[in-house]
Amino acid sequence: MISRLTRILARLTVLTLLVGLITTLPASGKPARKVGASTLAQMSGSVATRYYLANPEQAPAQLQARFQGLQQAIAQAGKVDLSGSPLNPPVGDRLNLDQVGFPQNEESVAVCSSDKDNVLEGTNDYRGLLNLSGDFTGWHFSNDRGGSVANEGFLPGVELSGGEVRPSGGDPVDFCQTVDGDPTLYAASLNYDPVDPFGLSNAIGGYMTTPATLASCPGGDDASCWPTAVTVAESAPGHFLDKEWMTAGDTGDGIHVWFTWSDFDLTLPCCYADIMAARCLADLSSCSAPIQIDDPVIDQDIQFSDVSIGHDGRTYITYARVIGEIEGTAQTFVVKSRIADVGCEDISCFGPIQTVDSVDLALPFGGFLQGNDFRIATVPKNIVKTVNGSPRFFVVFDECGYRLFDVVCEHPKIKLRYSDDDGATWSTINVVSRDAVNYFPSIANDSSDGKIVVAYFTHRFDHYQNAQDVELVTLDASTLAVLHRQRVTSDALMPNESEADPLLGGFFIGDYIEVAAVGGKAYVGYNMNIRNVAILGLGVEVTQQDNFLTVIGE
Repeated sequence: MISRLTRILARLTVLTLLVGLITTLPASGKPARKVGASTLAQMSGSVATRYYLANPEQAPAQLQARFQGLQQAIAQAGKVDLSGSPLNPPVGDRLNLDQVGFPQNEESVAVCSSDKDNVLEGTNDYRGLLNLSGDFTGWHFSNDRGGSVANEGFLPGVELSGGEVRPSGGDPVDFCQTVDGDPTLYAASLNYDPVDPFGLSNAIGGYMTTPATLASCPGGDDASCWPTAVTVAESAPGHFLDKEWMTAGDTGDGIHVWFTWSDFDLTLPCCYADIMAARCLADLSSCSAPIQIDDPVIDQDIQFSDVSIGHDGRTYITYARVIGEIEGTAQTFVVKSRIADVGCEDISCFGPIQTVDSVDLALPFGGFLQGNDFRIATVPKNIVKTVNGSPRFFVVFDECGYRLFDVVCEHPKIKLRYSDDDGATWSTINVVSRDAVNYFPSIANDSSDGKIVVAYFTHRFDHYQNAQDVELVTLDASTLAVLHRQRVTSDALMPNESEADPLLGGFFIGDYIEVAAVGGKAYVGYNMNIRNVAILGLGVEVTQQDNFLTVIGE
């Protein structure tokens, strides 16, 4: 029987052949720095995928012969006519104009509360593999509340201290904040050399634009769409900055933008890292020095930071400490939190590190769901909402019901805890999902009412617990009573077969999806494989991966 790993790497081989436009030498002209499989399993999926695409010789030996057809694939791609009008969406919820059939995944969603017509979705957009610039982080803008695509393109590169430019490389984060009375759009991305991500310095990129600019700019790879593009943080030699997140809001001393990320030390064995953060001015003209959030002694293996700004002006950060990955034993994710005071911009005004929960049956790095091959991990997310006049700190995460051989995750659940005393104590576990396979939760606060929403992938509508739907649960923020449970995805087209994309197959669907909530509506961003496209205009039309945005509410 062919192993899961062999099937995954075979899919990667096919994708590499199709996008053979990528060179095999990094900007430095030296061979790319090699990293181990365990390190790649914990790094962002977009980084790992592009690393293998650019460095096929580092794939397992039994698959390297597959890459002998690379030059033929380059010649074939060069003959493809990519001109013509974009394909109109066959269903109204698809939010891209992709006519070449490359995947989009790892959706982030921003909605402007001061002008709800403006909606932005970010993706890992694999059409970026055809960009000469190397830019890969996609943006898809709608000015009719998500009903159609007004414009789309890629975040530009950012300049490092030495003058080198690092293209955008995925892990999209988008947010809309009212600044001086006007809606302002922010984005964040990983920025790295796609051929040698781990041998050359990389950056956390921060971006700012306006809805009017996105509506009128050329789109595509034109940098004028995002006139403000800055380096928030730059890696030290032998380090890689990974898995950024971002938010904006009033911190009690004006509007600021907070970024968090993981800083991996590649000079050590897998997987030593720190959670870092920086606070930037609203116009991104300056940012604080990076602030270490985790405990430098205890939290040696970390990932998946998230950041929110409460209406109290404080900044709330969560992350996961991983126990067992370095030790080679069963993995436990300890979800932790830390809160910064009003006006805080360095570690002196952060409170103590608090434990939210010990997730003993976490979705593990290197593991699988019971019926799928794509990569998984427990990714905690947080929000803060004013409840009964005080801030309530919510954290949502997924946990396996049973973990076969400590690797196969069976019937994972979506769990929620909250704290009313700044993380000193936490509520009992509230299980948001129904019994089935449920994973990749996202949580949002609609400040216009007393509700919160949680969205996630679920397999509960599929007998084989393989195919996906997206479910949205609306909760009373005070009592956590379930007010609505809704199937986001269409009954006519679902469940979605996650492995149906001809390029990515069952390798990668992103590490997260996202929901935003504004004015009584939930905006859910996710991906699925339902539209038939002839990839690069070649062959027959087949289903492939697209990004979607579904709006639910009155």
